[in-house]
Amino acid sequence: MTTTGVREAVAVTAPAARAAGLRKVFGRTVAVDGIDLEVPTGAVLGMLGPNGSGKTTLIRMLLGLTRPTAGTTELLGSPVPDPVLPHVGALVEGPGFHPFLSGRENLRRAAAAEPLLASAAIPSAVGDALERVGLAHAADRRFRGYSLGMKQRLGLAAALLVPRRLVVLDEPTNGLDPAGTRDVRTIIGELHAAGSTVIVSSHLLAEVEATCTHVAVLQSGSLVTAGELGGLLDAGAAGLVITTPDVEPALAALRRAGATAVRDPGPEPGVVVTGGPEAPEIIALLVRAGVPVHEARRRRPRLEELFAQLTEGEAPSIRAEGSR
Repeated sequence: MTTTGVREAVAVTAPAARAAGLRKVFGRTVAVDGIDLEVPTGAVLGMLGPNGSGKTTLIRMLLGLTRPTAGTTELLGSPVPDPVLPHVGALVEGPGFHPFLSGRENLRRAAAAEPLLASAAIPSAVGDALERVGLAHAADRRFRGYSLGMKQRLGLAAALLVPRRLVVLDEPTNGLDPAGTRDVRTIIGELHAAGSTVIVSSHLLAEVEATCTHVAVLQSGSLVTAGELGGLLDAGAAGLVITTPDVEPALAALRRAGATAVRDPGPEPGVVVTGGPEAPEIIALLVRAGVPVHEARRRRPRLEELFAQLTEGEAPSIRAEGSR
């Protein structure tokens, strides 16, 4: 399927994935508890949550790998499982390959099982996938000698052997160094540009904020919130950021007026006002005090702050940076 074909196929399917009343119980443990979720076609959805929040279980039920206790799932407009699955690429809970075969040989076996890939096209598809994930140099080494990051790259290559309408990636940057993380970000951007829908679970909030158009936050098996990322961040906006070279006079004037103000920790000199008069009055009193105001804008929280607010202190298992 060409890039144009992907776009045309996506255009007639909305949403790309849907969960309705989805619930999964293991013994006495409720892993997923009545989740309703729709993933818009063409979106890049970041699935966030502390360890044990139900992300992987939800992904497995969406893909038909785990049978739900209750509820239904759809992919690309069809119930799961369904013939649409060849249009879905997935990397879930780490890749599984034959340890004594090379990366290329493992990928050829995976390609042979692809119903959308003609036999004659397998060698080029395998070579392209290996090149895309940065494994061409190690393609003929045995899988058992791969590092964790290389194994993740090979699993990602298997998910990308053919153009997909939907790609589901469960912790795709696990084991990757910063360069590998950037490669995954680039691949997600390419998929999005081609019109594919991407669902990615991650512990790296900075990566989600950089790559995703939508987010879904899970906690203790329940969906806390879901929606367009920009809208959620705007809804959480609090305070006013004022750029000015006269930081100390600005702080003095604001505090005299009863405002709560601190120095802006950002790269530009300025102040952050989180309480007190309304924005027009704040600007006016600064002007009256002779403080030059270069810019004033609503303070938009980072995804890290929003996540911490939503999960009420359960954020330690989520990393804001790419460190490991």
